[in-house]
Formats: sequence, C-alpha cells, structure tokens
Amino acid sequence: MVTIKEIAKAVGVSPATVSRVLNYDPALSISPIKRQAIIETAESLNYETPRNRNKAIGQAAAPSLLTKLVIVHFLEPSDEIADPYYVGVRLGIENRCRDLRTEIAKVFHSDAMPEEGLLSEASGVIVIGKHSDNEVAWLRQHARHVVFADFDPRDDTLDSVFADMELATRKILDALKSAGYDRIGFIGSHENLNGAVQQFAERRCAAYIDWQRKNGSFDSDLLALADCSSGQSLRLDTGYRLALDLLALVDRPDVIVTSNDNMAIGAYRAIQEQALVIPDDIAIISYNDIPVAQFLTPPLTTVKIHGEHIGETAVDLLLERLSGRDYGKQVRIATELVWRGSCRKPLES
Repeated sequence: MVTIKEIAKAVGVSPATVSRVLNYDPALSISPIKRQAIIETAESLNYETPRNRNKAIGQAAAPSLLTKLVIVHFLEPSDEIADPYYVGVRLGIENRCRDLRTEIAKVFHSDAMPEEGLLSEASGVIVIGKHSDNEVAWLRQHARHVVFADFDPRDDTLDSVFADMELATRKILDALKSAGYDRIGFIGSHENLNGAVQQFAERRCAAYIDWQRKNGSFDSDLLALADCSSGQSLRLDTGYRLALDLLALVDRPDVIVTSNDNMAIGAYRAIQEQALVIPDDIAIISYNDIPVAQFLTPPLTTVKIHGEHIGETAVDLLLERLSGRDYGKQVRIATELVWRGSCRKPLES
C-alpha cells in the first residue's frame, strides 16, 4: 500500500499537505497545479506499484498502429481533479499510450464538441464517461474509430469497456445482508442523460431499488438522491447534505451505501458532526476505492473499480480496430470489495 510519505516525496511537498489534499480539506490553500500533481501521483503510485509493471525497452519501442489518440472527457478539468477515479481512467490510457509512444490530445467537457479536424487526423478516439445519444452519433460520424471508457452506450456495434455497476451493487447488498445489516440506506442521484433527468434510472440506484424490493425490504425513506441538474452530481458536499437527511430519520439506517467515495467523505463529516461513531453507530460502504479511502478514519470499505485497467483496455480495443477487427466488442472489468474499518465484514462461511 502506498503511503502518504511516498506521495509527499514524489511531489516534493510535506506529508501534512498530502494528507490535507487527499482528505479534501477546504481550508487548505494550494495551487490547482500542485493539487492535481498530488492526486495524480497518488493514483499513479497505486496504479503502477502493486502490479510491478514490466515495461521492457523493446516492447516500449515497438512500432504501433496508434500514432495519435484523442481523449474526449465528459468532465471539466476541475471536476476530474475532484474525482480521482477518473484521473485513474485517464492515467491508464496515458500510460498505455506512453508505452506505445502515441501522441495524445485531450479535450475536456465544453458546450461544443471537439474540432472535426482534430478527430479526423487521429488514429482513433477514446471517450471517457457518459455522453448523450447525439454526442455518440456525432463522434461516430467524425472519428475513424471510437472506444467508450467507463460508459456502456448499450449498442453492441460500438466498442466499450466498463465496470458492471449493477453487479457491484448486488455484491455490496448481499454482503451487507450476510453481515447482519437490516436497514440499508442509499445515497446517490437520479440519471441525467440526453438532456433530461431520468428518475431512479442511475444504475447503482436502480440496482439498489430492485434488490430491496426482491428482498421485501424496500423503504423509500432510506433512499436519498440528488436532483442531478448537472452531469456530475456525486460530490462531497452532496454526500454531506444527503447523509444529514438520512441521519435525521427517527429510525435511521444502520449502514449507508454511497454512490462513490467522494460522497462517502461527505457522509463521514455529517456522521462525525452528529457525534456518531463509524461503524459502531452507523456504517459506510462505497464505490471506486480512490487513494483517500485508505487514509480516512476509519479507513473506508469500498468496491474497487479498476479505472486504470478500464483505460488500458480502451487503448487495446482501439488497437484491435486498427488491426482490422470489424465487429463491436464490449469488455466488462471485474470489481472487488475491499473491506476496511468503516463496515462490518460478513463472517467467513
């Protein structure tokens, strides 16, 4: 496990600064460039060290069909920094392209699509995150090859790589039931796609509702959702506000599932402000396993979604297209539950 001292040494700051950045300390005064360096270094060390990547010189120097790649991101740069999971997806793409000596152009979210010339000059495009049907159609029209990373357009003619969030949610809920939790709350958002808010359609939320109903335990009071007026609503402050709503219930939940680790951090603050103890009074479990998860008090139990593998695999799918594959391929990257101190673990069977 990477330590705060290792991150601090790599970036050239103090361990205290790293800790405050990773814990989203709002009082910390630090430049956006330095903040981004800390978050990207934390992701990069987590990404490379456990896998002991073998970057053989001969392999890195091998010629590649992928000479230029365009990354189209659904987030603004500031939003990406606020959600290190997506930093991991991008680093997976960039590290794989570095091995291939591929030129990269990055286009972050804006009100307009990328310049047509930029796409036509590239070998292919990797699209990160959710995009509307119109945006998907436009990208297909103007790019030679398109791969979607961390988004499944539900079109089997397209290439995509993603984690199965419905399956991950069922894994969480089955584990919580086995651990003896009865009142399972959920914090998340509605879906916002194609210019409209789709009530209860976000995949983690929909899977939670479906599981609760099948188990005869659905209680709408335990469901706290953001309005999702923008595409990126799973933030720390939203998690804080929604956690307060659940904590105000007369019969509050004994565990809260949050839609990502950022929301979990907000829930931690709400719980601690109420002088409650995690996990004795209320437990927390989440998704993504961003670097800060291991440094919270107590450390956060979360579903690890391998963002770096999603990014790597997206590049590999693009290489397959360039090599002649003429059919769509969808790749599902496995998730895993990482048990830490914020939640009781089921007894071993």
